[in-house]
Amino acid sequence: MHSVDTVAAPVWDPRQYLHHTPHRTRPFLDLLQRIPRLPDGDRPARIADLGCGPGNVTALLADRWPDAHITGFDLSPEMLEQAEKDWSGTTSGGGWLDFRPADAAHWTPTEPYDLIVSNAALQWVPNHPESFAAWTGGLRPGGTLAFQVPGNFTSPSHALLGELCARPEWRARLGDQGRRFVHILEPADYLARLTALGCETDVWETVYCQLLQGEDAVLDWVKGTALRPVLTTLADDPAATEAFLAAYRDLLREAYPPGPHGTVFPFRRVFAVARTPS
Repeated sequence: MHSVDTVAAPVWDPRQYLHHTPHRTRPFLDLLQRIPRLPDGDRPARIADLGCGPGNVTALLADRWPDAHITGFDLSPEMLEQAEKDWSGTTSGGGWLDFRPADAAHWTPTEPYDLIVSNAALQWVPNHPESFAAWTGGLRPGGTLAFQVPGNFTSPSHALLGELCARPEWRARLGDQGRRFVHILEPADYLARLTALGCETDVWETVYCQLLQGEDAVLDWVKGTALRPVLTTLADDPAATEAFLAAYRDLLREAYPPGPHGTVFPFRRVFAVARTPS
């Protein structure tokens, strides 16, 4: 039996994460539309993507800024391998896209950036608001910090996961694994912190009423994200994995019954765009 104090970082599965790609990508596209013009200069824009995952969203930055030098940073070797394979190299507009290992919890800019962006990653980073000063401080005048994070951690999908992990039969092995990613603030708190740093800040939230397809679609969704710590901890015990997934599946079926056109899965997201003074 494993101690919850020695559990490694979650092992990510890029193929599983890329399920439901249109739904996962839409919030980033909405964020992208609200990012203002980057600082003028006689050079291509310099952009960082924190928590780039498999790189499919990072590549969308090259569509908006075709000649930019864009670097995706991620802690997961599996995600970086997929990103390198699929997206690294020269972009269609003559820019450059590369990927590097980094932990967003400790990353600080080592060069001036025009844009630092993060898509659905900072919820895994405890105390990430404490990094806002360093991140905005690493922007060129008129540069932007932009991110979106899930805000649905009180929804049934996540609440039930935490409750299941806390049951007597799982508590010793899983502990807080079902709740370890809850590190986000309310929108007003993000607004206050970023404005206090002198940024022109836009913060908002959206609930996407997603219609998922397939059998046990919500379980399939969380297998790519919130369930990763549990699956990592139970990876050496197939019987325990099967038992846990069966119990969680039954809870999700009751909370999210499928309808004639799919399973409705409401999903709240919190967005912030902070521009430094020119």
